[in-house]
This record gives sequence, structure tokens and C-alpha cells, in this order.
Amino acid sequence: MSPPAHDAQTILFVDDEPQACKWFARTFGVEFSILTAPGVDEALALLRERGGEVAVLVTDYRMPGRDGLDLLRAVQRAHRHLVRLLATAHAEKDVAIAAVNEGKVLRILEKPLDNTLTQQALREALALYRSQALERTLNEGRVGAMRDTLGFLAHELNTPLATVRGYVQAVAARHRPPAPDAEPGIAQFREDEPGELLGALESAERRTLYCQSLVSTFVQSARDAYPGAPVQAVSAAGLVKALLDEFPFDGDEASWVSRNVTDDFPLPGRRDLLYLVLCTLTKNALLALRAATRPGLRIELGRETAAQEVARRWIRFADNGPGIVPDVLAKLTREPVSTRSRTGGSGMGLMFCQRVMQSIGGAVEIASAVGQGTAVTLYFQPVNATHAEASA
Repeated sequence: MSPPAHDAQTILFVDDEPQACKWFARTFGVEFSILTAPGVDEALALLRERGGEVAVLVTDYRMPGRDGLDLLRAVQRAHRHLVRLLATAHAEKDVAIAAVNEGKVLRILEKPLDNTLTQQALREALALYRSQALERTLNEGRVGAMRDTLGFLAHELNTPLATVRGYVQAVAARHRPPAPDAEPGIAQFREDEPGELLGALESAERRTLYCQSLVSTFVQSARDAYPGAPVQAVSAAGLVKALLDEFPFDGDEASWVSRNVTDDFPLPGRRDLLYLVLCTLTKNALLALRAATRPGLRIELGRETAAQEVARRWIRFADNGPGIVPDVLAKLTREPVSTRSRTGGSGMGLMFCQRVMQSIGGAVEIASAVGQGTAVTLYFQPVNATHAEASA
């Protein structure tokens, strides 16, 4: 069966009387797209083939062989997206109760069908279908975002945790067994250079704190995935400050980074996902800069100066690293390619960034020249233009 379509408009009417099917199609076919079937088996066969087009099922109760309740039960199991109505000339209490409890019908229509009441019921059923379809789409989007975030989180945690493990192993390997006359409670370690072990422990602590911030971000993302969760308000400058406070810079890497805010602005979308985007771009830039003679990374915030009714805001990461070769540059954000494939880069980080930005109506643009550095710009639409997406 084809998956249910968000914009499905078709109504399936099931009745063993040919004249009833013709009347229903003729009467309501002007406003609605109508399919008919003469029985339960024919209706289920049609739904297996074209179920993705059908939004509403209207079925008669009294039919030879399998009756309308049989069809409603089968649809409840295999085609739950359909909004269901039962038409019957027999207003029996047991039938009504079973239709509601087992068939999950929206309404019971009494035969002979009244044109006006039936038309109103069909409109109501289609409106309910659209509302439920939209909710399904939003839930699928939430699940997809959670899946992407979880995969990205696992990827991002792997490197710092491996580094922490390496530091711990290095410290343990330098432990010296105590001398027979050593004072109890004092451990000794060998250092090649003064302060080496303390520096390793401090670096491990920074990476641990970074991992904790990523996990905290994911937990917040999980909370935000619930319908009705409040949108976290955050400014671009505030998010960049959090990034610089929490990122696990190595050695003097923090001194490579400068910040220039010419225009602060509220960010649309979810703070946690945007934070992961900024972490990814910072990490990529710092790795590229390790080969630079005088490494520098500028994080800039501003807005377009073009004569537009509503100017886009942006956050830009500009480095003076080695740049990106044209054939790789052309594929970045569109395919999982990496400028660091020889050292284990997967290219999934920029793909993740692109998906997050697209989900809030923004974009990622990359400009680079070999030997002159790279600039990655995140473009944001104004919050009022993307409020609906952010709330979703």
C-alpha cells in the first residue's frame, strides 16, 4: 500500500447496492473525489492498491457476507489513517457501540442519507483527516530530527571521549610504584616535561565538560520534541558566547578565535540543534587551522546589506586555513564528503548543519579558495517569518 498522503482528498463509499454507489458518486462527486466498492473484499483490495489517495471511508452496515463492521475492524488494523463513517438504516444500539469502540467511526449516518447532513459530515471528516495528517507529518519530522541528532551526537562524542581515554591511559602508564619507604597515600608519576600530566588532566576535563554539554543539549532536544513544548528563546550573540565558553579548545586554540558582533538577533528554531551546528563549524575550522602558520578564526554576526524588504541575518565562520579544493567544495552540504577523509572525517557534520538550517527556512553557504581560507555562513530568516517552523 502507498503511504497516506498529506493532501489526500478521496472518499471511498462502500455499498452492495449499485444504485446507492451511483447516487453517492453523482451527488457528492462535484465537491469530492469519490471511489466506490460493492463489498468488503473489493474495498480492501482497492485500499491496498490506492490507500494513499483515500482520506475518508463511508461504509454501509448491512451487506451480504462480510458486513460494514468487518470492514471497519480491518481498516482500523491496516489503514488507521482513514477517517471512518458508518451508514446504516438499522439504528441498533449494539451496532452503534461496536462501530465506535471497534471501528473508531467519527459519525454514524442514518439511511436513507440526507444530502445536506452527509455533505457536512464529509467536510468534517476531510478536515479531521487534514488535521491528523499534519500532526503525523510534524511527528515524523520530530522523529527524524531526533534520529539525526542522536546519530550526530554519537559521532561528536566519539572523538573527545577517545581523547579523554587516551589521556587517562597516558597518566596511568606514568605511575611509578611506591618505594618501600614511601609515605602512604602519596602517588608518584613520571613526567617528560614539567606540568605535562596536569595539562593532560585539564585537557581531559575540558573534553568531559564538552561531552556533558552535548548530552545536555540532546536531552533538551528530546524534551522539545514533545508537542506543545515551549520554544527556547536565544540570541545569536548569546549562543556564540555559550559556544566559546564551553568548547574544549586544545592548547592555545582559544586565542585563534575572535568574535565580531555587528548585529545581534533572535534565532528561530531550537537552541540545542543550532548549538550543535556551531560546535560542528568550530571544530571543522580548528582542525583545518592546525596546518596554518598564524591560525585565525573569525566568528561574525551581521545582516545582509542588499536592498531587500527583509534582510537575512547571518553567522559566519571565516578562517585563514588551507581552503577547500573546488571538486570537494562543490559537493559539501549536498553529499557526505569530507575535507578530512584521510584522517577519519565522514562529511556528515555539514550535512547535519544543512538539514537543521533548512528545517527553519535558512541556508548554509560555503566560500573557499585554496590557500586563502574558508568562510561558512549560516543565513537565517527573520524570526517572524519562521515562527511556525520554529514552533513545530
